[in-house]
Amino acid sequence: MSALNTFEEEIQDRKKKELAILNSLLDEKKNRVSQIKNERLMEIKEKYDREADNRSQREFARITESARLEAKKILFDAINLNMSAALESIRQELMNNTKKADYKKMLEKMVLYAKKYLGDDITIRCRESDVQYLKDMKITIGSNISSMGGIVAVDKSQTREIDLTFEELLENHEDEIKNFLYEKMI
Repeated sequence: MSALNTFEEEIQDRKKKELAILNSLLDEKKNRVSQIKNERLMEIKEKYDREADNRSQREFARITESARLEAKKILFDAINLNMSAALESIRQELMNNTKKADYKKMLEKMVLYAKKYLGDDITIRCRESDVQYLKDMKITIGSNISSMGGIVAVDKSQTREIDLTFEELLENHEDEIKNFLYEKMI
C-alpha cells in the first residue's frame, strides 16, 4: 500500500503543482485583463474628459459671445436713445431760435445765399410769422409754409429751388450731427 500511497501522493503533488501553475496563469491573466481594463477605462475617461472640456469651452464661448452681443445691443440702444434726445433738443433749440433777435439776420443771410445761387429774381416761401422780417428785402414773397423756421427759395422760372428750412437743414446734416454726437458720447 505504500506504493499506492506514494503514487497517490505523487498525483496529489503533481495536481497541486499544476493547480499552482494554473492559478498563477489565471492570476497573470486576471492581472493582464485588469490592466487592459484600467488602460481602456483611462482612455475612455480621457476621451470624455477632452470631449467635456471641448463642449464646456464651446459653451463658454457661446455664452461669452451672447453676453458681448447683448452688451453691444444695450450700449447701442442707450446711444440711440441719447441720440434721439439730443436731436429732439436740437429741434427744440431751432424752434426757440425763431424767437430770438438775430433770427431776422439769419433769414436775411438765407435770402442772400439763395440769390447767390438762383439769381436776384427769386420767390421766397416762409412761415406766415416770418413775412414781416422779409418785406424790406425787395423780394417776392410766395405762399406760406409749415416749418420750424427758415425759407424755401425758387428761381423766376420755377425750375430750381433751395430749401433752407430748419427741418431740411437738420435732415441734410443729420449724419454729421450724429457722428459729432457719437464722438462726444464715446
